Amino acid sequence: MKNKSVWSDIKNEISCPTLKQNLEVDVLIIGGGLTGISTAYHLINSNLNVCLVEKNKIGSGVSSRTTGKLTFLQENIYSKLYKFHGLEKTKLYLDSQIEAINLAKKIIETNNIDCNLEKVKSYVFNKYEENKLKKEIKILKKLNVPIKITDKLPNGEKVNKAFSIENTFVFHPLKYIYKLEELCLNNNISIYENTKILKIEKNENGFICKTEKNLIKAKYVVLALHYPYFLMPFWMPLKSHIEKSYIKAFTIDKNNKFSSISTSSPTVSTRYHTDKNINYQLYLTNSHNTCIKENDLENFKPLLKNRPDFIWSNKDIITNDLLPFIGALNNDQTLLIGTGYNTWGMTNGTLAGKILADIILNKPNKYLELFKPTRKINLGKVLNFPLILISNVWSFTKSKLIVQKKWYPKNVIFKKENGQNIAIYIDENKKEHVVYNKCPHLKCGLIFNEIEKTWDCPCHGSRFDIDGNSIEGPSNYSIKYK
Repeated sequence: MKNKSVWSDIKNEISCPTLKQNLEVDVLIIGGGLTGISTAYHLINSNLNVCLVEKNKIGSGVSSRTTGKLTFLQENIYSKLYKFHGLEKTKLYLDSQIEAINLAKKIIETNNIDCNLEKVKSYVFNKYEENKLKKEIKILKKLNVPIKITDKLPNGEKVNKAFSIENTFVFHPLKYIYKLEELCLNNNISIYENTKILKIEKNENGFICKTEKNLIKAKYVVLALHYPYFLMPFWMPLKSHIEKSYIKAFTIDKNNKFSSISTSSPTVSTRYHTDKNINYQLYLTNSHNTCIKENDLENFKPLLKNRPDFIWSNKDIITNDLLPFIGALNNDQTLLIGTGYNTWGMTNGTLAGKILADIILNKPNKYLELFKPTRKINLGKVLNFPLILISNVWSFTKSKLIVQKKWYPKNVIFKKENGQNIAIYIDENKKEHVVYNKCPHLKCGLIFNEIEKTWDCPCHGSRFDIDGNSIEGPSNYSIKYK
């Protein structure tokens, strides 16, 4: 069993250098996942000097831990959006997702990208009750979506009710990202890995972005980050929360060529993947707000049966009004962002790359107002906003207490040393891995992920390896002890 995603089992043949000099560019893209690399791709023929920096390796963040679906059937998103935003904006979101699928398909075909793109039917189903499905079907009919109703999935599994749609796809996200990286490099876009941007300052000429040793001057800055850490500390926590999911991939005899997701709780999501004549089924479940459920081993347990080939977790930003944040953060439209994809990062990340490039190139885009990051959100319609706010406060408060959680084994220890809160993981070779038990982002205490061997922040999703190195934001700093 490999404690990583099935996509991460391939090697990127491209190795980009670490930045070792000062730069002056037109566009600086911060983040090397799908959003960042897609933005860079759409700027290839712009005659702009474009640079992309990634604090780890290209594609090493949440883009490598997705299920790799390109679908516009997204659980019961349309009935929820209809409640928040009305029919017109719901239709615009539907259009955006269909456009994103067509855009990804066009890029793949134009550049002959081998990324296991496969056309499949998408299903939404419920095993226990029909109310959510009925609401979704009603809205989809208003949107003239040609769904088909059934009571079973293509693998023969019986469900209470399900509906399906054609013209959706699955693919290998890292093969796609690595090819876009190659195309960008071949077209004079600079890419630097293992390069952290620690601070951004605005002046009359643009931005000065500081790494550990160098400066990058840029006219435009694109924050293609999962959780943006350059904004006011309490901006994102008030507009979103973090959802964590658990995924496994296991070998099967047959690729059933469909994808599905439930509207019941816990969410169950399935798709199939074939590579090198090996068939896999991907299975996701147990999604939850990270502030509420902290026992990762318990959350992983349903996936450990029959020992899967790959097992991993992923985190998504869920916005309060269920629309992504894509666009400009300032009046002169030079500080841009793409984040908050509500578990549908493959379509929204693809779309964000095009929207952000269009802003830089001063091209019209019909989705600018819909995804505007500075839009006002009617909290009166966000029924779970008080719960989100309370859970964030409770998670922060609870994490400050030094408590040896009852579910941890004896080789995971939390204690005080020299007045510092520290955490220790003792590996199978009896080596101690000691870290500060405090996330540098907003000082939340950490939990230990026993399956993936990481220290995770339950408040806003930062992750660190067993030795304290930062591997996922919003924290950009390590928690190494001594």
